[in-house]
Amino acid sequence: MITKMFRVGMPRSGPGKTPRSEEEAMTTRLFTSPMFLGFDHLEQMLERASKTSADGYPPYNIEQTGPTGLRITLAVAGFTMDDLQITQEDNQLVIRGRQTDDSQDRVFLHRGIAARQFQRAFVLAEAIEVKGAWLDSGLLHIDLARPQPEARVKTIEIRGSGDAKRSGGNGRAPVVEGKAAKALACKE
Repeated sequence: MITKMFRVGMPRSGPGKTPRSEEEAMTTRLFTSPMFLGFDHLEQMLERASKTSADGYPPYNIEQTGPTGLRITLAVAGFTMDDLQITQEDNQLVIRGRQTDDSQDRVFLHRGIAARQFQRAFVLAEAIEVKGAWLDSGLLHIDLARPQPEARVKTIEIRGSGDAKRSGGNGRAPVVEGKAAKALACKE
């Protein structure tokens, strides 16, 4: 588990170095190696996950229901189906609960059960699909499926130096997009 991350090229606190606060030392740049290309979306997901509410309400479980199945169960006692809303916003599953306050005609001697609102968000991987949800005895169940990725192998053609004459003499293949690329491919 990564506990601290430091900006690349920035001096750390210590002898002869400028002291920085813990907050300044932390950064969201996880994949600073040039070997990690295109992982910006993963960094954004991790940042979004770290910003989720630390409030423990409502409590929830996440369980694996099969080789590709997951289930999120939230304890939402007192909420009806009309009080709950589940949305998928980009790669984030958001569950909101809003109870209506029906205490206008009642006189409470003690009120320990409040009409409470909540919002709970879960960051989903790109391939995760929401299969369905149901409410049963104060528990909201949400079934998810994580399909197994197909193994993909793609062979990349390596052109020889004789192909440089066709590509304009610079040794690189011509960069062509759209309809012209299809026409060029048909000629070859």
